[in-house]
Amino acid sequence: MADTFDLLILGSGPGGYVAAIRASQLGLKVGIVERERLGGICLNWGCIPTKALLRTSEVYHYMTHADSYGLKADNVGFDLGKIVDRSRKVAGQLNAGVKGLMKKNKVQVFEGVGALTGKGKLQVTQGDKTLDLEAKHIMIATGARARDLPFAKADGKRIWTYRHAMVPEVMPTKLLVIGSGAIGVEFASFYNDMGADVTIVEMLDRILPVEDAEVSEFMTKALSKQGIKILTKSGLEKLEPGANGVTAAIKGADGKVTSTEFSHAIVAIGIVPNTENIGLEALGVETERGQIKVDGFGRTNVEGIYAIGDVTGAPWLAHKASHEGIVCIEKLAGGDPHPFETWNIPGCTYSRPQVASVGFTEAKAKEAGHDVKVGKFPFIGNGKAIALGEAEGFVKTVFDAKTGELLGAHMVGAEVTELIQGYVIARQLETTEHELMETVFAHPTLSEMMHESTLSAYGRAIHF
Repeated sequence: MADTFDLLILGSGPGGYVAAIRASQLGLKVGIVERERLGGICLNWGCIPTKALLRTSEVYHYMTHADSYGLKADNVGFDLGKIVDRSRKVAGQLNAGVKGLMKKNKVQVFEGVGALTGKGKLQVTQGDKTLDLEAKHIMIATGARARDLPFAKADGKRIWTYRHAMVPEVMPTKLLVIGSGAIGVEFASFYNDMGADVTIVEMLDRILPVEDAEVSEFMTKALSKQGIKILTKSGLEKLEPGANGVTAAIKGADGKVTSTEFSHAIVAIGIVPNTENIGLEALGVETERGQIKVDGFGRTNVEGIYAIGDVTGAPWLAHKASHEGIVCIEKLAGGDPHPFETWNIPGCTYSRPQVASVGFTEAKAKEAGHDVKVGKFPFIGNGKAIALGEAEGFVKTVFDAKTGELLGAHMVGAEVTELIQGYVIARQLETTEHELMETVFAHPTLSEMMHESTLSAYGRAIHF
């Protein structure tokens, strides 16, 4: 007889395992199926281990620039094996933490490959054995994988995806990064700081194309100043791996194709949802371009089948998946949560400098019909930023001129991935410029720039 549950979750990433915990808290009997490692891609091969790598490159940058702080650091170098090992240990520690959380919350974990076999039925393949499970509710949280170039699939030797780029056996000498979204820019930043000669190729007219145009422009200048070569309006025509590197044929903005040799290439051109071979078609679950169609509560068109996270579309972010999962669980458990929306999900890029944003860009706000007031404040006007030796960057805020609504916030500079949450909370609370102006910000802090940017939008900036 099949094991029965109130809820079965296929996938244990930040959407799946968080949903499992919340469901258990609400009294449901929960099982979760994972084919690789608890925590999914984010914890094991994405968000967390990449930040460990980026922390290493940040420290290395400070060591090689110690003289700027009146310090001496001679014969600075690094051990690539130890860098990778530290990153993997960080991921391993958190994987163990998720295992502990599953046990604490009485969530039964099934290791294996899961697939829907009928309404309320899920089969788990464990080697040469199969296990049949049943549940009233089944949630799909299988995430996504890196998109390959159609003409040059990643081989792990010379052509890498993000997974290969996190565990390099050798340090690239001349690196091509294909794509300039958050993943591409983060790896470009890491490898450049570690001494590689880095080139970014982007088909669109600017890097970090989802960010505000001024942020993209600033990042282009900042990364170029660091030595990264940036080719926008450029496409990859061919990528041929060889014994000692890869040859890239790049069509530039002028239409000319040039052939360049690189030691390695990282493909960062997006992701593909993991929706194949899990039984969706047999049950008639609706998809669009491989993404599962859901309503604001994670419900698919098939009763009892839910989906959250990367399999449901953009934004492809861990915190989006987690929140989406909680909304879904609270609704199916009989609660009355607000339907999930994407209007207030922050985005972060952990490069050097960092980028963070939430809400409308200035251009998108205008396209949506808003009459806007825009404020900007530079890091060079902030005492804490100058003291830190991090005086490059700015904070930009976009308000509705009529209502004072905070439409969007955009930051570039040191630690802005931590600062952005202040604006996210402000938007969630429907804060206007008045409340932000009346709020007291501690001195000296980087957060004072958030206040000054708001004041700037209304012609009241004090320190610039």
